Amino acid sequence: MPKSKSASLQNLTRMNPGAAAIDIGSTMHMAAVNPDSNDTPIRPFGTFTHDLHDLADWFKSCGVTSVAMESTGVYWIPAFEILEQHGFEVILVNARYAKNVPGRKTDVSDAAWLRQLHSYGLLRGSFRPDGPVATLRAYLRQRERLVEYAAAHIQHMQKALMEMNLQLHHVVSDITGVTGMKIIRAIVSGERDPDVLASMRDVRCHSSTATIRAALIGNDREEHVFALSQSLELYDFYQLKMLECDRRLEAAMAAVAVEHDAALAPLPKIRTKTKQVNAPSFDVRAALYGLVGIDLTQIHGLGSSLALKLVGECGTDLRAWPTAKHFTSWLCLAPGNKISGGKLLSSRTRRSSSRAAALLRLAATTIGRSDTALGAFYRRLAGRIGKQKAVTATARKIAVLFYNALRHGMIYQDPGADAYDEKHRSRVLANLQRRARSLGYQLEPTAAGECVS
Repeated sequence: MPKSKSASLQNLTRMNPGAAAIDIGSTMHMAAVNPDSNDTPIRPFGTFTHDLHDLADWFKSCGVTSVAMESTGVYWIPAFEILEQHGFEVILVNARYAKNVPGRKTDVSDAAWLRQLHSYGLLRGSFRPDGPVATLRAYLRQRERLVEYAAAHIQHMQKALMEMNLQLHHVVSDITGVTGMKIIRAIVSGERDPDVLASMRDVRCHSSTATIRAALIGNDREEHVFALSQSLELYDFYQLKMLECDRRLEAAMAAVAVEHDAALAPLPKIRTKTKQVNAPSFDVRAALYGLVGIDLTQIHGLGSSLALKLVGECGTDLRAWPTAKHFTSWLCLAPGNKISGGKLLSSRTRRSSSRAAALLRLAATTIGRSDTALGAFYRRLAGRIGKQKAVTATARKIAVLFYNALRHGMIYQDPGADAYDEKHRSRVLANLQRRARSLGYQLEPTAAGECVS
């Protein structure tokens, strides 16, 4: 006779007797504790701040030491932070790993099931950076939203210019550059003479003054100028808010950098002087060097802004992952391992909504055109297995370099595309020679210019 489910659970070792769980909701949280500690082990609590403090007090009275909750939208954040302030160990659980059994879908049963899994040590907490890095990440994500909002108003300005048949975006590479913004501000101020507008051309602009003048002869209608004016005001507003966010971001990085006791070596020579679009208004590279103690921009594909975003998403030391393999698996950049009956069913990489993984894929895409070892690796794989898989593989290599730099202080030195190609050629040749010897043959190099038929 098969054992019942309750009998099977009784055979498990209860690793965390002080476990509790919360089923998160928008207007009500359902909390569950050990049934042995309270006559009413499952209780609802509101979501107001005083309700969350009452929840923490109830947990203390029940002897709770660790709390598990599912990551439901952003509703979990206040409960998580307040419970941490009260000294509880709080873990955030991916709902995928705490799926309920069929027929048990209520708030009460969800909380009880989550607590039971947590008490047996069957739940794995999601990564959440510590306080200072979490603050840094919040500022970075806020700034990213401001950049997106500003980009929408750039499109609105371009639309208004097109409705006026002012082909400015065809003669300048960026309408928010020096030439473009001078001309747009002059149009909003009432200037209509194409000669005057064309004279505002910056010396670095590739288009000639005559070309710009021809593009600025249009149909000036009041409603289109009004739309352009409002879009410009909104764009300027978000630029101002981005500057405010940059000040907070710089202060947050400086506060964390003070914690480094050892004197840092001078900042290495910059690898590229190209200014990144939408980069913060302060010296990100120097601030990041003071934050982590190593120049991450020496890794090809990682600019200062992208490296800062990675640090904001992953932390400053990466101790949460024992090895680089754990790190790349968390990023969903490592091959899958779906096995059943001793047979490999699939090795596809898992889908992920990780911001860090998206940043690494972006770095891998840009590095494919560079004359570097990573660029040669990307091009070799792209020709053999396709660009999509090549991006994933290259992103994994960059992730390993990023991990080794932060965790072990590794200083990356690029050997170059030629060195990588020669190393790959030597490896292929060694494999061919080994294969030939196993078949009883020996490979001999041909003389230069000799043709073998």
